[in-house]
Amino acid sequence: MLDKATLTLGDNRRVDLSQVVIFMTSNLGGGEITELMSGGMGFVQPVDKPADTLDGKVTRTAQEAARRKFSPEFMNRLDKVVVFHPLRPVQLEQILEIELSMVQRRVLDTAKGQFLFRVTPTARNFLLREGTDLKYGARHLKRAIERHIVYPLANLLATSQVHLGDLLCIDWDEREQRLVFDKEGEGAVLPVAPPAAAAAAGAQSAKATGGKPAEAPPAIAAREAKAPITVPLSPLPAPASRRKNES
Repeated sequence: MLDKATLTLGDNRRVDLSQVVIFMTSNLGGGEITELMSGGMGFVQPVDKPADTLDGKVTRTAQEAARRKFSPEFMNRLDKVVVFHPLRPVQLEQILEIELSMVQRRVLDTAKGQFLFRVTPTARNFLLREGTDLKYGARHLKRAIERHIVYPLANLLATSQVHLGDLLCIDWDEREQRLVFDKEGEGAVLPVAPPAAAAAAGAQSAKATGGKPAEAPPAIAAREAKAPITVPLSPLPAPASRRKNES
């Protein structure tokens, strides 16, 4: 397969792999890389080392581990060996932003629960502490968002504490050591009607007012929306079966 780009199956059929890119992954050297990132023994910690020097050591450690495991004949058939470095805080924040955007999209796609929410920096730091780890990376970040953001939002929606067009603020309460959900606005955000529906509504309103154009109801509601207010919300605790599964 690596020499002639051809794969022979059990029934002697051949598969052409000349237009295929094959990626092979491995966790060789993972323990040594984790020790480099965490500091291990010594007086110089990773935070004190230049980033270029640390990345170079990680690359050399991974390549040496691959050479010890695989034979030179196999390594010579590989076009390139790519080393994936541990995620930096900046990259973890970008992943968190992507995951939160996906949750917001899920909320907007619901039929009757279209509302907006924002997460403060302190709440984001809490999610990063709960969902990221030096050893496992960001694998648990989605689970942390589901447990601390999605489940409480679903409880608020099920108990009718959140309505169409509301704006929520998710913040971290240092005294209670938990996330709190505050309602900053009621009816401040309304869904935008499609152009065809808006034109039809304008035509009907013009007929009803004797030919005079009238504003669409969403525009009037948005203009007459009240000033933002903060209302504390109390999401229900997760069911016992869910807490058992999470534990």
